[in-house]
Amino acid sequence: MAPNFSDLVEEARLSLQALVDYGDQLFNPTVRLGVTGLSRAGKTVFITALIHGLLRGGRFPVFDAYATGRIARARLAPQPDDAVPRFAYENHVRTLVEARQWPHSTTDISELRLVIDYQRPNGADRTLTLDIVDYPGEWLLDLPLLAKSYQEWSAESIALSRQGPRAPLAAAWHGHLATLDPRGPADEQATLTAAQLFTDYLRACRDERFAMSLLPPGRFLMPGGLAGSPALTFAPLDVPADGTAPDGSLWAMMARRYEAYKDVVVRPFFRDHFARLDRQIVLVDALAAFNAGPAALSDLQAALAGILDCFRVGRRTFFASLLRPRIDRILFAATKADHLHHASHDRLEAILKRMVERAVAKAEFTGADVDVVALAAVRATREVRVRRGHEQLPSIVGTPLAGESANGEQFDGETEVATFPGDLPAIPEALFAADAAENAFKGLSHGAAEQADYRFLRFRPPRLDNTGGDTPYLPHIRLDRALQFLIGDRLT
Repeated sequence: MAPNFSDLVEEARLSLQALVDYGDQLFNPTVRLGVTGLSRAGKTVFITALIHGLLRGGRFPVFDAYATGRIARARLAPQPDDAVPRFAYENHVRTLVEARQWPHSTTDISELRLVIDYQRPNGADRTLTLDIVDYPGEWLLDLPLLAKSYQEWSAESIALSRQGPRAPLAAAWHGHLATLDPRGPADEQATLTAAQLFTDYLRACRDERFAMSLLPPGRFLMPGGLAGSPALTFAPLDVPADGTAPDGSLWAMMARRYEAYKDVVVRPFFRDHFARLDRQIVLVDALAAFNAGPAALSDLQAALAGILDCFRVGRRTFFASLLRPRIDRILFAATKADHLHHASHDRLEAILKRMVERAVAKAEFTGADVDVVALAAVRATREVRVRRGHEQLPSIVGTPLAGESANGEQFDGETEVATFPGDLPAIPEALFAADAAENAFKGLSHGAAEQADYRFLRFRPPRLDNTGGDTPYLPHIRLDRALQFLIGDRLT
């Protein structure tokens, strides 16, 4: 699609903002780190643990500047953007440590500024400002809409809703869709019903039993202050992808509201936040997709492909910084690695790397760096070996959330249990063939994993010793590796 006038205006505004940001960088070196991920991937926990580790101190042997003692201190600074909510770090720490509950999921954008005083290897004292931007991954999946007409989006959405496990979830919406005449007169009540049924379908797809990931428009599930507005009151219609809507028709009204959604929601997010990021971490709950089965894994892969296409990646040269903002490092992180024994962590990384291989190839071409890691920002379990018959099974111990169940037993949220999580497939490609994926999901692999339950339990945060008065260290898995990749080079 050829760029229109509004696209050219947006590019000019982005270039102007890049020039302003570059001037600020000369006097106040800053990294704008975007943190995103699809629902329940652990964004809030990751940011809380990252900030807590830098403020309170943590065990970060792979994070070079910290491990070598070159970070003198880190401190919170006033919120940098008056129009963006502050990330509620203090509340989230209390929730994790005192209540032993996971913080609520991200439903809106928030931001926090952290200032790091450090010493370069040559002994010179420096300061780095880290602006952490937290936003829902569902918003990221809206960005491709900017390049699609209403007709194109409708055709894609309807085709997707007729595939696999989505079809029965869309039955009520499909029934209403069949009654609508796109070329007939605009009908507000029919539109309201269509928008509600379409939203119900998206919400059902997101349920953990199905764990679908490709669910734009993102604000339909997280409407915030726009709930009930015309910009969120539209739905796909069964119209030709290259057709033209008659004036005054239902089709024309839906298309106008779709364009309003892009103008009111998508473009401001891209312009004011996303396009200004320097570094990005994308958190992925691959285990939730394992729980839901092969269709969820395939959907997650498609969602990640859409996310990858949104990023402007490349080496941050002088002219690129002046004329066009770019993200020069992206980290894809498979979260909740503590739900597996460490023997399966490399396989979890390999699976995610297989899903994002397009990004790696694209980054190598542009000069950006992309990495993949399996991590747990807050480790909720510890590892043990449990005897089963003549075998010693590598297992994990933790406190399952109240209501979780396994092997017919329901947990109360207070009792620790040991569980054998099973082995992930050794060959990632097996997950991307339907029959093999079905077998992998059922645990039909080799050895003791034949008896494994692949419904991964969800655990409460760990019980920590805070009798000394200070908030204790938060245990983690590879959070230091993530820090080293994301900002380590800016502390040298």
